[in-house]
Amino acid sequence: MTYTPYDSQQYLRKSHDEAAGSAQFLYDGLSQEVQRLITQPHTVLDGKARERSFFILNVSFQQLRYFLRLSRAKLGLVLIWVLVLWWGERRVFENSIKSCQWDSWEAWPSGVIPHHVVLLADPQLVDPHTYPGRPWPFSTFTVRHTDLYMRRAFSSLQQILEPETAFFLGDLFDGGREWATGKENQADLHFKSYDTRYWLKEYARFGRIFLDRWTTRQPTDNPSRQRGKIIASLPGNHDLGIGNGIPLSVRSRFETFFGKGNRIDIVGNHTFVSVDSVSLSAKGQPQSDNTRHIPGQQPNQEIWEEADDFLSHISERKATTLTRELRTRAGKLENPLQNHTVLDIDDPIVRDVAQSIPSESPELPTILLTHVPLYRSPGTPCGFLRERWPPSTNTYDPAEPLATDERNAISVTAGYQYQNVLQPDLSKELIEKVGHVQHVFSGDDHDYCEIVHHGYTSKGGGVREITVKSMSWAMGVRKPGFLMVSLWNPIDENGVSLSASASSSAQPTLKTHLCLLPDQLTIFMRYGFLLALTLPILVVRAFICGYSDNRNRDSVDGRSCPSDKYESSTSEYETRDHAGSDTGASSSNFSTESYQYGLAARSSAGRPRRASPTNSYGIPERGGIYTMTPASKKILGPSIHETVNDARPRPKMEKGMRAVWRELKQSTMHVASISLLWYAWLACTS
Repeated sequence: MTYTPYDSQQYLRKSHDEAAGSAQFLYDGLSQEVQRLITQPHTVLDGKARERSFFILNVSFQQLRYFLRLSRAKLGLVLIWVLVLWWGERRVFENSIKSCQWDSWEAWPSGVIPHHVVLLADPQLVDPHTYPGRPWPFSTFTVRHTDLYMRRAFSSLQQILEPETAFFLGDLFDGGREWATGKENQADLHFKSYDTRYWLKEYARFGRIFLDRWTTRQPTDNPSRQRGKIIASLPGNHDLGIGNGIPLSVRSRFETFFGKGNRIDIVGNHTFVSVDSVSLSAKGQPQSDNTRHIPGQQPNQEIWEEADDFLSHISERKATTLTRELRTRAGKLENPLQNHTVLDIDDPIVRDVAQSIPSESPELPTILLTHVPLYRSPGTPCGFLRERWPPSTNTYDPAEPLATDERNAISVTAGYQYQNVLQPDLSKELIEKVGHVQHVFSGDDHDYCEIVHHGYTSKGGGVREITVKSMSWAMGVRKPGFLMVSLWNPIDENGVSLSASASSSAQPTLKTHLCLLPDQLTIFMRYGFLLALTLPILVVRAFICGYSDNRNRDSVDGRSCPSDKYESSTSEYETRDHAGSDTGASSSNFSTESYQYGLAARSSAGRPRRASPTNSYGIPERGGIYTMTPASKKILGPSIHETVNDARPRPKMEKGMRAVWRELKQSTMHVASISLLWYAWLACTS
C-alpha cells in the first residue's frame, strides 16, 4: 500500500478563513470516524478504513500544530492565567491547611490517639442585612465569593485534617434575627419583605456550604478514628438578637432546625457545655416589648428562664450524660431498664426507683462554649495572635507585654443587638455553676483573643479563654481562621482518668492551635496585577499586527498575527503552487519509521514541494481555497466542507487602527473566554 503526502508547509501558510474551513472538515471527518468505529467496529481491519483513519489523523496533527502556533503571546497569557487561577482557587487553600497538620504541633506521647476537634466561629452568611447599601453586582459578587471561600476552606480542612468533631460558636447568619416569623412586629422596616421563607433559603444555603460537605465526606481509613459529628446549635446575636431584644418566635425557629442552644456533649473524654449566653443576657434587663409580662415573674423570664434552669441542674445533667456515654461504649443501652411493679394507690410502701445517675460520678475536664466572651477589665490585652491590633511595645521591657493595652483588647461596649462581653455577674455565675472549667471558647469578636481569667477559681489557678477568629473574609480580618483542638484524656470503664497528668496543670489534656486561612484580598490583588499586565501586552501586540505588512506578519511573534486578509489569491506561494501542479506526483512506500511528525517521507525523486498530487489523498487548492479531490471523496465521503468553499477573491488586508481594534478585540476575547471558563470550572467543582 502506498501513501502520497501533501505539503505541510503549504498547509500551515493558509489563512484564518481556510483554517476555519479545514477545522470544519476536521470536525466532520473525526465525527464520522468515531461514529464509524462505534457502529461498525469490524471495518477497522479493512484496508480502505485504515487509509481513511490515517489521513484523518494526519490532518488532525497538522491542525493542532497550526493552532498551537497561531499565537504564542495569547497562548502564553492563557497558560499564565490558568496557573495563577489554579493557585488562587486551589493550591493556596491546600497549602494553608497542610501547614496546620496535627502532628506538627500536638506533641503528645508516642502511640497515643488523640481526639481532633475544630472550632468554627462567625461564618455570618452575607445577606441583604450585611451591606444594605451595596449595589449590584458588587453585592452578588460578595455573597458568591464569601460562600465559595468558606465552602472551599471547610472542604479542604475535612479532606486534609479529617477532624472527628466540629463545633460552631454562633452567628451562623448575619441577618437571621431580622427575618420575621409573622408572630411579632418587624423591628427594622427595611427588611419587612424578608420572612421565614427567606430564612429557610438561608438555612439551605448554610447546609450546602457546611452540612452537605460534612455528611458526604468519605469515612477515614484509620479504624481508631470515630465517625465525624458536627454541632451547630449554639446561637449568636446575629441569629437571635441578644438579651431582651430576642423574639421568642425567632429563637424557636432557630432551635427547630439546629437544636437546643443549651446542651452537653462528651467529646474526646471531655465535657463540652454549650450555653445560650445571648438569651441568658436578658436576665436583669428591663422588660422587653417582644414578650408579655406575667405577674409574679421577673422581667424577660421567658427569654432567660430556659438557660438559667439548664445551669441550675448542670451537675446532674453532666453526670447523666457521662453515664449514658459510658454505657454506650460498653455496648449497653443508654438508660437501664426499670423494674415495673403494679402498686395499689393506697399501698404505704415506698420503693426506691433505680437511678441512672451514680451517687459519686467522676468529673471529666469541662470546656465551656459561649458565643459572647466572658467579662474582662477594659484594656485586657489579647496577645500576639490578634490581627487587627498587634500588642503595643512596652517602653521599659519590650519582651513583657503591657498590663493594659486598649488597642490590642476587646472593647467592653454594647449597642443595638450586640454586646462585646457578658456582664461581670453573669460571667461569674457561668463559671461557678458549670464547674471544673478548664477552657472557655467564644466567638463574636471576629478576631483572635487569648486571655487567662485569674478572678475565677479553677484547677490551674485561672480559666483560659480563647476567642476564635471568624472564618469569613468579609468580617473585617484579612486572614480568617479556625481553632484546632487536640484532646487526650484516657479513662477506664468507670470514667476515671488513667493519665497521671490529667490533674496536672503543667500537662493539660487539651492543646490548641490557630490555623489561618488565605488572604482573599491578596488573591484578588494578584488577579488584578495579572490583568494589568495582560492588557498592555495585548495592546502592544495588536499595534504590531495592525501596522505590519504582508511579508512580516507571519514573522511577528511566531505567526501570532492573523494573515487572513491577503490582497489577492495570486501570492508568491500560490504562484509556485500552480507552477508546480503540472510536474506530476510520485509516491513512496509507507513505513512507520519513514515519516516525521506523523507524515510520510518523500522519495528523493519525488515531486516538487509545491506540487499537488493528481490522484492522492491530499487537499489541493483552487483559487486559494481548499477543495477535495475525487480520490479524497471516495475515502472521506461527502462533507459539509464543500459547501463553505468557493472561489471568491479574498478581501484586501485591513491596516491601521481598524486592524488594531479588530485584533485587540479578538485577542482579548480569546484569552478572557478560556480563562473565565477555567475559573468557572474551578468554582463549580470546589
